[in-house]
Amino acid sequence: MGTEVPLGARGRDSGPVFCGVAPEIIEDTLIHLATENEQYLSELPEQAGCFKETRIVEFIFLLAEKWHLDLPTRYQAVELLERFMIKQVEQMCDGRGSTKGQRSSWSSVRDQITNTFVLRLVSCVQLASKLSLHYSRVTSDTALTFLQSIKYSYTKQELLESELAVLNTLQFHINVSTPLAYVELLLEVLGYNGCLLPAKPLHQLCVQLLDLCYLTRETIYDTLLKIAIENSTPSKLQIAKFLTVKEDFMLLAVGVISTGVFILSPGHWEQAVEHLNCITGITPQSILEFSYAVVRRVVGSTTPEQHRGTRSPQDRIPPQK
Repeated sequence: MGTEVPLGARGRDSGPVFCGVAPEIIEDTLIHLATENEQYLSELPEQAGCFKETRIVEFIFLLAEKWHLDLPTRYQAVELLERFMIKQVEQMCDGRGSTKGQRSSWSSVRDQITNTFVLRLVSCVQLASKLSLHYSRVTSDTALTFLQSIKYSYTKQELLESELAVLNTLQFHINVSTPLAYVELLLEVLGYNGCLLPAKPLHQLCVQLLDLCYLTRETIYDTLLKIAIENSTPSKLQIAKFLTVKEDFMLLAVGVISTGVFILSPGHWEQAVEHLNCITGITPQSILEFSYAVVRRVVGSTTPEQHRGTRSPQDRIPPQK
């Protein structure tokens, strides 16, 4: 159950504290996140990213802000909704396929789930808030009040059943790492390795850039794809193969940090890129291209410089190894 916290207490949330974790724990956590990321990419469903449209992400972010939820919760809710909806769609397609002899179309199934979409979204935010160690939790009464305010008439029982539906569909595997966890861990590693960067301001900027990457996802990755293939009109096959890049949390975190350093402390940018390359194995060229795509979205600039050396497009932005 959630507890009411004075507004003044909310304002005293200072965020993460860096340089306070033992190196053995940092190393183990980095290995765990890298392994989790690789496993997710190896099992990536073809619909991945379909439920990360700007209006959906914006809805969740605004709802998290309205309910005073912490930063990890909003990203967790986005990823939770995405994975739940894909699983639900797969189950519905398989069920229809078994009776009609063929899988129903993606658009047809999507039309069928619109009636409960907002309810499921709210349930995912509720579940994400319960996973957080933060002071705020979304109670059933809070969720129902919000749903009623936007003209949805659900009962508390229906709300509980919706939470259970999400849990069952995901087989209770809901505590997944978010890109923010990757960002914060990599900032910790950079500090431990002696990369002299202003940790707190950089973290704040990285959060803003991560929000931007979520809210303008298609624009940023479209730019990145065109850079990678050196062509402004990618084929359907190239777009399909690029899906693993769009869902690579380690690449996203590295790109966000690189961009943050470039904006906040450009004199340390090349050093930071070298460190990030050593830590993750992601090539400097890939980091450079991601930073370019984000910076271009932020200010319309053509810096950092797009190309450094020559490589075949398929070698430029590999999934995390």
